Amino acid sequence: MAKISWRSLLPSCSRNGAEEKQQKKNRSVPQPISFPRLAWSDLSSSGGVLSPEDLSTSLPGSNLHIFTLGELRAATQGFSAVNFLGAGGFGPVFKGFLDDRAQTVAVKLLDLDGAQGHKEWLAEVIFLGQLRHERLVKLIGYCFEDNQRLLVYEFMAKGSLENHLFQSYSAALPWSTRLKIAIGAAQGLTFLHDIEKPVIYRDFKTSNILLDSLSDFGLAKDGPEGDESHVSTRVMGTEGYAAPEYIMTGHLTAMSDVYCFGVVLLELLAGRRSIDKSRPLKERNLVEWARPYLSNASRLHRIMDARLDGQYSLRGAEKVASVAHQCLSRRPKSRPAMSAVVKMLEPLLDLDSTAAVAPFVYVVPTDGTTDEKDDDCEKELAKNEAEKDELQHRHRRRHQHHPRRHRRRRHHDNDHMHEVNSPRAGDLHEQGGS
Repeated sequence: MAKISWRSLLPSCSRNGAEEKQQKKNRSVPQPISFPRLAWSDLSSSGGVLSPEDLSTSLPGSNLHIFTLGELRAATQGFSAVNFLGAGGFGPVFKGFLDDRAQTVAVKLLDLDGAQGHKEWLAEVIFLGQLRHERLVKLIGYCFEDNQRLLVYEFMAKGSLENHLFQSYSAALPWSTRLKIAIGAAQGLTFLHDIEKPVIYRDFKTSNILLDSLSDFGLAKDGPEGDESHVSTRVMGTEGYAAPEYIMTGHLTAMSDVYCFGVVLLELLAGRRSIDKSRPLKERNLVEWARPYLSNASRLHRIMDARLDGQYSLRGAEKVASVAHQCLSRRPKSRPAMSAVVKMLEPLLDLDSTAAVAPFVYVVPTDGTTDEKDDDCEKELAKNEAEKDELQHRHRRRHQHHPRRHRRRRHHDNDHMHEVNSPRAGDLHEQGGS
């Protein structure tokens, strides 16, 4: 059967109403039962393509709902442009509303002309169909009809970290918010790495962090088990985030995710994208440009997001920079586990983010105390002038006590610079002749 692009869904793909009602009647929703998690290899290695019913029975306890294409078309008003939320490697995402559930959802539609396909769709169903955590986006169900593949998620109204962090029209994310997002994402990765059958996220980046959940498991892989040290796979991911050893060898480990987390942590510090080709050549790769500053507290301010306007805990920023530096180590074994990262970041929430010097803000008086405030201002100015005169007086007295040293220094300085208040004769001659 020929491919059907998501941009031109054919009406013939939708079943009629009677068929949909019959399918709804025959559906059985499995009850939550405690089962060991099935690995990707348990299903993907089976011969042929799994039917929707086979997939549902293979994931007992998942409670995933099997939608028809007609239901999702109705929920999104025919995949209307008005409901378009965005698009990624998998395909476009639309906002929808399920009348029977009175629930707003996000419907992700596989682009059959895109880079990903059935394998990535199946990975999302397998992983998110079985994994439940407050830091992971909830998969509600899926559609597997003809050659169409769709996924239905809970709708996250706040959007992605990418949109909030890099869009120029939006207000800068406060320091405390950035810290909470980093900790939440770290908790999500910790959960994936520490379960009985570990999962390696592989494509951790700002666009996959929904506030406050992780999404897009299409490139996720089961982690190594037993005596295995890594998983060998073809290199996939996003430029600027992938760990260097993964790019070179294709060996995937939990430390690959830790490196990706370090990149995102650095983006939160600097307010810059991991790769930005609009910047000067030396600054286009964020990690390579910022790495020398992460371990130097006196130079850290050079990479901090200027939009924060200094409103962050200096000590907290130094700690976050230190964690990022560890995560971005070129040696995978030197990177901390995500559980250790969580323990390093969580205490930083208690640090006072207002410790930095606040910018001066002048407030125009609106009440009847204007004269009083003017008097106060005049008194303050007089006080400042008096202090200034006192400093100048002390300066003159110090030079009077050391005339020789002063004359010697002035004689030396005259060889290099003009004296502001007493120009030299040569200078007067030149000025007169000009």
